[in-house]
Order: sequence, then structure tokens, then C-alpha cells
Amino acid sequence: MRHVAPPDFPTWPQEKKNAWFANPPECDAIGVDDVDTRTPPAWTALLQPALDIKPEPIRWLWREWLARGKMHVIAGQPGAGKTTIAMKKAAAVSSGGRWPDGTTAKQGNVIIWSGEDDPADTLVPRLEASGADLSRIYFAGEMTCGKEKRPFDPAKDVAPLLAVIQAAGGAALIIIDPIVSASAGDSHKNSETRRGLQPLVDMARELDAALLGITHFTKGSEGRSPIDRVTGSVAFGALPRVVMIAARQQDGEDGKPGPRVLMRAKSNIGPDDGGFNYELQLVPMRDNPDIIASVVSWGDPVAGSAREILAEAEAAPDKDGVSELQTAIEFLTDLLADGAKPTKEIKREASDFGLTWRTVRRAQSELEIKPAKESMTGGWTWALPEGGQGNPKMAKNSCQKNLDTFANDGHLRGPSSTVSNDWDDEI
Repeated sequence: MRHVAPPDFPTWPQEKKNAWFANPPECDAIGVDDVDTRTPPAWTALLQPALDIKPEPIRWLWREWLARGKMHVIAGQPGAGKTTIAMKKAAAVSSGGRWPDGTTAKQGNVIIWSGEDDPADTLVPRLEASGADLSRIYFAGEMTCGKEKRPFDPAKDVAPLLAVIQAAGGAALIIIDPIVSASAGDSHKNSETRRGLQPLVDMARELDAALLGITHFTKGSEGRSPIDRVTGSVAFGALPRVVMIAARQQDGEDGKPGPRVLMRAKSNIGPDDGGFNYELQLVPMRDNPDIIASVVSWGDPVAGSAREILAEAEAAPDKDGVSELQTAIEFLTDLLADGAKPTKEIKREASDFGLTWRTVRRAQSELEIKPAKESMTGGWTWALPEGGQGNPKMAKNSCQKNLDTFANDGHLRGPSSTVSNDWDDEI
């Protein structure tokens, strides 16, 4: 039956239009005996006026990093400590502990599913070592039906999981490791992956919980955009509102391991750059020294984009064993040997030389170069400090000195990769 709207239909308020679409007058005239029960009712799309939608602020679990009701992903290289970072976050939420920026986490329940690590010998020790309140942490382990049991499957068991989480008092954080397991279809196909992840996204929204998925980088993807390196379909980088990257930087010239760094590679709801240095420690359990757990120690804030930081972290030394930082130091020393140069010229020369601007800024810091302006209308210039000309190795020792251990409360601490931002980008 064709439903014809009355002539004044365009002037109706949207609520009345929606009601008409859902139950047109012609339907009211149909008797019960006339209805064909074999034909399912047709779905009708309803429009919601923007004027009826009340704007709401983002509800942050960790400001600018984890948002309640939304999906997040942490990706990275093998051995970067992605799961250990996730356990550190779980510990902060369960205990009302501290985030890396020093703010206090709002306490809540945490739900964890891991298809790669055993809770008994790996995850619970890491949680305990991180200071978690274990009474607020739950693992999605098995599905039961009468006497039958099977492992929990994030690709098809989200509805029953939602029910038991609600019965347990809700959750503030849900961790799925690896997130690719939530896709029952081909995880490299965008449409199938989005359909597979949507139930998890809906569950996070229903619980007002932050959803954190863990995944890897695609092998051989060095040099590409960090989002493009997330393994599987582009949906694993597109659907999350925040994508975090974990990486380990190059070892120092003295052979000491390079610092690790956690950074934002993408955010649709806040800043999409910056991060924190961190280190992984192995500590024995207090009540059982035979059990050794991995735990994260947070370090200094890090400035810059994920692409720049990753490029530097994965830059291999050249055939002569010279690091990218040392190359940048020698580049600046040679370029400025004859006197000050405009910053724009230095940027252009560095790009032609194949150096990232972040590495050049680190070299600037090592050489103690102070930008200057000759006049209020002139641009910024760089010049070597007095005595720096003609000495391309002058900062080698200071480079090694920066790769030292943490002195903060006994925890290991990576060197700060933050370059002074007292000056604008032209510097």
C-alpha cells in the first residue's frame, strides 16, 4: 500500500513527521484480520532534529588519551611493551592511581580479555607489580551453557559479556588483546572489520567505558604513516577515536638500550601528538620472588609527531656506525661554521639532507644553539655558541651522557626527547 502524506506535511514538526512515518494513517485503517502475519513490518528511518540534541563534553577517563564510551587502539613493534602498558593503565583505573601526566585516575572496574598471555603467570603478576586493585579487575575467560564450556570469543560473545559486566557493577575500562580477534571475517577487509568491531564499540558506549584494543605493526612497514602501519584493515586505525603508538628508540652509542616512547598517532577528540618516555622493569613478586613480572615506569613528556618520533626510533646507524643524531650535530656544525643562518634556510637544507626536523632540534639542544632575532621584523636565526665552530664532535660526550638511568624514585627513566618550545615553529 502506498502512503500519501497530507499537503501540509512539510510544515509539520519533525516529531509529528517521525510518528507519521512509523504509523501512517493508512495503517490504522487496516483491520487485524487483514494483516498478513507472514510479512515482517518494514523498517522506517527517523530523523532527529539537531535542535533536540544537547551538546555534551567528552567524558575522559584519562584526559586527551582515554575517553569513556569510545574505542582506542595501542599499536607498536614487537617487544615494545604494549600489553604491559595496558596493564599499567588497568592498574591506574582499578586503584585510582596516577596517569603518566601526574593526574589521578577515577577508580572503576576493568575487564580484560587476552588471547595471547596467561592471566596466572603473566597478566596478574604485571597488574600486581603495577599497583592494581585486583578486586576491581575481571578476566573474560569462558562461556558456559549447562555443562558445556568453551573459550570466550570477542567476535561473537559481546552480548553475554555486556550482561555479566552490568551484573558486576559496570566497567570503566575494557581491554581486548589482540583487537584483531574481534573480527570474525577477513581482518584485512574494511567492511567486515567494521562490522566485527561495532558490537564492541556499542558495548563501550552502553557501559560508558573506554575500550582499548592492542595490536601490532605490519611487518616491513617502516617509513609509512603510523596509522597505515597498524596491522589488518584500515578500520583498525580509522574506527578508534585515539590511536597510540609504542616504540623503542635506537640504542645509545655506549651500547645502552634506547628509551621507549608512547605517543598519540591520531586523535579525533583531542591533540594528536606528544607522548611520554617509559621503561620496562623486571621485578620479583613481593610474596613470591620466583615470579618475575614486567612493569612500566613512566618518564618525561615527549614533544613531536608520532611519525617523526618513529622515524628517529627506527633509523638505523649508517655503515660507519654514525647515529642520526650525531649526523645532525655534524650537519649543523658544518652549516653554521661560517656564521648564523636563517631558520627557514636550515629547515630547507636539513630536509634536502634527509634529516627530520625533530632530530635537528635535538642536535640544536646538544650544541646549545640559542635562536636569536636581529630585529622585531626579522626572522629567527641560529648560530653556534662561541667556541663551537669547527668542532663537529663537540657534543658527542653530552649525547652519551643523556642516555642515563632514571633518578626518579628509583625507577628507570628514559632521557627526555622534549626540545625546548619557548620559541615558535619558525625556530
